[in-house]
Amino acid sequence: MAAQMTDAHRRFLQALMSNGITEGSEAKKLHQHCCETDKVYYAHDKLDDFISTINSHLQPLFMQIRKGISEDDGRAHYAVVNLAETEVTKMASDYTESELELFRKTMDLIILSENGFASSTDILNLADQLKTKKMKKKEAEQVLKVFVEDKWLSEKNGEYTLHTRCIIEMEQYILSNYQDVARKCNICHSLAIQSQGCESCGIGMHLPCVRKYFRGQTEPRCPECNEFWSCDTPGVSRMGSQT
Repeated sequence: MAAQMTDAHRRFLQALMSNGITEGSEAKKLHQHCCETDKVYYAHDKLDDFISTINSHLQPLFMQIRKGISEDDGRAHYAVVNLAETEVTKMASDYTESELELFRKTMDLIILSENGFASSTDILNLADQLKTKKMKKKEAEQVLKVFVEDKWLSEKNGEYTLHTRCIIEMEQYILSNYQDVARKCNICHSLAIQSQGCESCGIGMHLPCVRKYFRGQTEPRCPECNEFWSCDTPGVSRMGSQT
């Protein structure tokens, strides 16, 4: 029998839904705040149990709080996911058809790229090729800005990638629609967009997971096939080379 939902659980869920996505340390603070505000038992190491209780009550509603990691720094994040519809369908109520088409095409560029990024130039070049309604580049720039503000995309130095929120909420959609290229990280088992791959067996790993896994190893080897990991990994010092 599922544990009972308290006001603390409901307060936590409402905050998560309002935020769109919540970083792990903030989720821990929120957990403590909700429990203390509603005078519910609090233990700092019971956040996962607390969320599991909420998820057991969300299951009949086809919703779930999911945990994912930032591909930039490896930090945990939490988001509420609607399991009854794809997140692109969910986005339809917030954006026009042409904006959604631009998002899908941007997602194509990012996922099909070698490094998990798409340049602003490549994305803006798609603006006048949209089937729904062609956009001027200035208009497309504004749409991209909104996608970043809404945490569907992240931008750094003119390069765009999928935001952590997007990866958490759209994982199943991406795995289903990009079966030939989408893969999960061999270490954390989450969808990997920015990743490195083993040249021998093809498994992929997030860059933060690569750094963590190979830390202290003088000759990094693939965790799956044990072949030499030939990719150059920032933050990991290595001695020697493949023989």
